[in-house]
Amino acid sequence: MKNDLLILIALTGWALAVPHYGSEFASSMALTCLMYAALASSWSSFCGSTRYMSLATAAFFGLGAYASALTLEHLPWLAVVALGALVAAGVAVVIGAGVLHLRGTYFAVLTFGLTELIRHAVSYWEKQVSGTVGRVLTVVPEADTVYLTVLGLAVLALLSAMLIRRSRFGLALAGIGADEQRAQTLGVNTRLVKIAGFALTAAFAGAVGAAMSVRWTYIDPHTVFNPFIGFQTVLIALIGGAATLWGPLIAAVVFSLLAETLRLQMPQLYMMSLGLLLILCVLYLPGGLASLRLPAFATRLWRRSQA
Repeated sequence: MKNDLLILIALTGWALAVPHYGSEFASSMALTCLMYAALASSWSSFCGSTRYMSLATAAFFGLGAYASALTLEHLPWLAVVALGALVAAGVAVVIGAGVLHLRGTYFAVLTFGLTELIRHAVSYWEKQVSGTVGRVLTVVPEADTVYLTVLGLAVLALLSAMLIRRSRFGLALAGIGADEQRAQTLGVNTRLVKIAGFALTAAFAGAVGAAMSVRWTYIDPHTVFNPFIGFQTVLIALIGGAATLWGPLIAAVVFSLLAETLRLQMPQLYMMSLGLLLILCVLYLPGGLASLRLPAFATRLWRRSQA
């Protein structure tokens, strides 16, 4: 863990230098990388260990964003971010208590459906209460404050992943992923552990949503509950290696830069390219980029070609 902490400190120092020495575009790209690093790392802490495929990240992100939009004028900035985390975690506890007995495709489809349900519920509530479907953010913090907040959340997500891996809670999550029934026979309260892990993932997504909401001057349900945020988080985690510590971070940087390049150079082929990338990773890199070692990778390709 000592080496991991040293690496994290070095990366944090580099990230702190970007706004001061890089261009405005570099700072914007770094902010996007940090956002997805926090989302993918926290998602992997639960889903990578338990092998639950949650597609509810966009729902928690959107709830945090709306919590921020509603309270930004009345609360201090850090309290707004904390409130976004609490709202998302509270909703995750309620959802988790009802659906975490499902697994596999059923859980993935249900979490995606719940995301859409929450998005439409917020849209209906906005129309009935405020007469509109969006909100204008008139009071926003400085850009440096937002950057430092998202950087702090990314660091906290990685730190929590380190601690979880070396705790009994992390062992319980891994046991659920390996064989849930066996974990129960060993005395693990699997229901409570799953709800806690799901809520922790949601808390980070809600906090990131609260912090990132001020990046737009106007937010609406379509923007902050965008399913693409959830899909891209899952894609980054899987490409980097959901069961690894540094894989989601590496993939967040690589994927964000690649996505921006594809948007600028090949906007028509953007989504097709992402789908192809996912297929190639599933076929040839099931452990993600973090498992890529050139000799072993070449050997695996050769064996597949001979099969």
